[in-house]
Amino acid sequence: MSKIKDAFKNGKAFIPFITAGDPNLDVTKELILAMDKSGADIIEIGIPFSDPVAEGIVIQQADERALSAGTTTDKIFDMVKEVSPQCNCALAFMTYINPIYVYGVDKFMENCSKCGVSAVIVPDVPFEEKSELAPACEKFGIDLISLIAPTSKDRIETIAKEAQGFLYCVSSMGVTGVRSEITTNIGEMIETVKKVSDIPCAVGFGISTPKQAEDMAKYADGVIVGSAIVKIVAQYGENSVQPVSEYVKSMKDAIR
Repeated sequence: MSKIKDAFKNGKAFIPFITAGDPNLDVTKELILAMDKSGADIIEIGIPFSDPVAEGIVIQQADERALSAGTTTDKIFDMVKEVSPQCNCALAFMTYINPIYVYGVDKFMENCSKCGVSAVIVPDVPFEEKSELAPACEKFGIDLISLIAPTSKDRIETIAKEAQGFLYCVSSMGVTGVRSEITTNIGEMIETVKKVSDIPCAVGFGISTPKQAEDMAKYADGVIVGSAIVKIVAQYGENSVQPVSEYVKSMKDAIR
């Protein structure tokens, strides 16, 4: 069993996201350790990119801050290599196809493997084009996380059959960001998946409050939260470790 799938074996998984290098990589390292201690089961580490098409303004601005602080992919690999042996939870990279291509697909996946990253999430690579990354992921033992959305409809079963690690269920159309309510029938999406696969399903996009997390956890095996955490980092900067830690704990408690 992969370390990613393993993260779901003790009940509902909480999956926080942060942007690497926002406000700097030293703080990112502290945030990862603090979130791990506060109950995170998988931590998504965003590799900052100048054109993050799936992201709303909160994460776009975090990417800009991280890039302005001199964050590079190599520096992120070095930081993760240092921090991963101290983590109980699994680590995943969230990035886009462009930074992986520029870096070199094989070299990128090999470095993921060397530094203790178990999975990659690449939202701008559709399921039909996953062969761009899948062979290198397989070669280096990295789970390539598939995404499904409310518009996936007839493709859900096809994607679920081949999914690895966990299935990322996008709760709302549009870009990432905090939403006051989530109207998608998540239960129906997950039911469709479970007909063909026992892959864990984690819901993301728009979740920000313990109540929303609790509601989503009634259907899903895990809950993913990004923008709400990135907002805390934006607000507190170098002093964000404690507030993020408390937030992660409150979210994990809500889905237990």
